[in-house]
Amino acid sequence: MSIPLDPIAAVGVTPLSPLSFDQTASAPQAIGGASGGQSFATSLAAAVENLQQLQSTSNGLAVQAVTGDLDDIHKATLASTRAGVTLDLMVAVRDRGVAAFNDVMRMQA
Repeated sequence: MSIPLDPIAAVGVTPLSPLSFDQTASAPQAIGGASGGQSFATSLAAAVENLQQLQSTSNGLAVQAVTGDLDDIHKATLASTRAGVTLDLMVAVRDRGVAAFNDVMRMQA
């Protein structure tokens, strides 16, 4: 005998939104072209802006949690974790970029 279980509904918890990368170009561009560099620069700038937004949201929720104005502490915890993971990703991208630059400079010497 099996009883179907309803999905558990957590009050105040919203599902995570999927990652999305806005690409306005309809057709892929050739690698190494000027527009490819522009789209990478645009993506990188958008990622930094997203990181800043996540960090400011996390800081705001942390202040609310400390002052007692926050009803659900999980919001602050999730925002802090999201900001931390995003920062770790940005640091990894920066490190890879610096390593690639150093490799290119070693090839020229």
